[in-house]
Amino acid sequence: MNESNRFIEEFCHEAEELLSGVEDAVLDIEENPGDQEAVNRLFRAMHTIKGSGSMFGFDAIAEFSHHVETAMDKVRNGTVPVTKTLIDLILVSRDRITAMLAEANGDGPPADPREGEKIIASLKALLSSHGAAAPDENPPKETPEQASEPAKPVQQNQAVYRIRFSPDPDIFFTGMDPVILLYDLADMGECSVVAQTEKVPDLENLSPESCYLFWDIILTTAKRINAVKDVFVFVEDKCKIDIKTVEEEVITSEQMPGPRLGDILVERGDIDRKTLDKQFGTRKKIGERLVESGALSKEKIKSALNEQTVVSKMHKSAAASTVRVPSDRLDKLINLVGELVINQARLTQVASNREDTDLGESVEEIERLTGELRDSVLNIRMMPIGTTFNKFRRLVRDLSSQLNKEIELVTHGAETELDKTVLERLDDPLIHLIRNSLDHGVEPPGLRELKGKPAKGTIILSARHKGTNVVITIQDDGAGLNVDTIRQKAVEKGLIPENAELSDKKIFAQIFAPGFSTAKEVTSISGRGVGMDVVKRTIESLRGRIDIDSVPGEGTKITLILPLTLAIINGLLVSIDDDFFVLPLMSVEECVEIKSKEIEMINGRNILNVRGDMVPYIRLRDRFHMGNRRPEKEHIVITDVNDSRIGFVVDHVIGGHQTVIKPLGPAFKNIKDISGATILGDGTVALILDTNVLLESA
Repeated sequence: MNESNRFIEEFCHEAEELLSGVEDAVLDIEENPGDQEAVNRLFRAMHTIKGSGSMFGFDAIAEFSHHVETAMDKVRNGTVPVTKTLIDLILVSRDRITAMLAEANGDGPPADPREGEKIIASLKALLSSHGAAAPDENPPKETPEQASEPAKPVQQNQAVYRIRFSPDPDIFFTGMDPVILLYDLADMGECSVVAQTEKVPDLENLSPESCYLFWDIILTTAKRINAVKDVFVFVEDKCKIDIKTVEEEVITSEQMPGPRLGDILVERGDIDRKTLDKQFGTRKKIGERLVESGALSKEKIKSALNEQTVVSKMHKSAAASTVRVPSDRLDKLINLVGELVINQARLTQVASNREDTDLGESVEEIERLTGELRDSVLNIRMMPIGTTFNKFRRLVRDLSSQLNKEIELVTHGAETELDKTVLERLDDPLIHLIRNSLDHGVEPPGLRELKGKPAKGTIILSARHKGTNVVITIQDDGAGLNVDTIRQKAVEKGLIPENAELSDKKIFAQIFAPGFSTAKEVTSISGRGVGMDVVKRTIESLRGRIDIDSVPGEGTKITLILPLTLAIINGLLVSIDDDFFVLPLMSVEECVEIKSKEIEMINGRNILNVRGDMVPYIRLRDRFHMGNRRPEKEHIVITDVNDSRIGFVVDHVIGGHQTVIKPLGPAFKNIKDISGATILGDGTVALILDTNVLLESA
């Protein structure tokens, strides 16, 4: 790849990230029109897309972004208010830029220029209606320095400045207001300001025309120090101005600890080292001690704490800097680590058969290092689920408007991490479930008020870790599921016998049958009965399970339980004759040893009494037609599958096993009971059992 193509690819990646942030910022502004930070975020994102697009030859994107940037500049200046019309236009503008970017990359169809012209005309009309000037037709080309100003300044371009601004008492007589200069600094980046009041005299000596305050400012910005000094260029002779750059070593070195409060105070000149040393030896924090002793004011301690917080944040950000790596390289690394785990197991088995202490110690060390490497590489694939959750804010907004409903999406656990592969395949199931909640679950505002509910409905989307699994719930406060209606429809389709006695959960599970729908009419959103069976198949293909709880009139809660990763899992290794199988350890509850003669048929069914609890079981030897050479003692592995306890009878339970999952070849695509295979230390192949399918088939 030549240098030019590399930069263009970087622009495309950056633009995609910025456009994702644009949608979040727009929805934040809609929820809170006074969120100035979100407005600034949106403006900077559009400014960056325009500038970078112009630099790399994406002139159409740059020109279109210029109109959106101008509109947001008017919002930022208070000329144009935040309205639903504006929000709608910014969102369709974001979609337009996404389509133009896809076209430029060859990933999408040609974008219709008439759509862009309509959006631009609407933006101009909106600005004109509020007396704001429309943007220039041909935005000026930007220099690389201007274009490279990021929406969120890149770590390497940021600097932290410590500023002490002390105006002369008579500065007001010059016609200058010091507060204006503080606003100018705030426009340059993240700015923390603390007013120092120690020079304010007693009331009888105070002159209302004099300025007694001075300010300590911590400014984080991508601007150079000369740009910061230019803010004070007209008041240099009427003020004492001290601007210092926080040492870069403090920010960029991963090894150095964060700055200490005492060191900051000494460096500022607020206190000398000798006085500071006298304050040590007490259990109280140094800041509290300095204030109590009268050595420093609360304001100076607060200012130093602000600097400590900012620099520590920069330090952590530098230590956690990221590198963009193509997915295929990461997948190859995972495969190599999987092979390493297999060969490490083989080496461990070889060493266990030899009485060699030195070899055993070396193998144990390799086993430890391999385990750490495995965990580290798997963590690289982990991504916060919040990136997926944020996509649904726009979905809920648009569909609720289309359905004339008022619905709020609330998310919890956005920081919960999940394997990248699992996360990518979750999009479609979650979209189906949320669309169903919007269309069938939450009632229209008028009907909700008649039922004594708030007019605005709520959908709660949450995620949390539970052991080696991730639990995702989609819960609404709508009408809930009607058990009788679902049962009647299931009987009509021949899914269940008419006189069958089933629990509510079993009846709810019928909605996952292909073509099943209780909707009275088909809409553009749902009602064809093709969504929920797709959800079930996808979740089961991820070796997860799905559960439904519903209370009529109160709402429905759908729970997805998924493994953290699909690459390497914890399994329970078992054997039948000379063949080996792996059961996912996440579903195993206990193992029971029992003699063959103690296993009896009850009413023609395989049921075992485990401490008073009747547990059905599947004899895997019979299931896989492996002959009748049963050992005198067998083992039953009791698992929790879809909230049902079920046992699997095997010959021997060998123990826990780090299972590197290998897919089965196309020749075995019709085998449903097996979800994959793994290779043991001696080269033997062990099959991974799909407990969900085994339960259904039994």
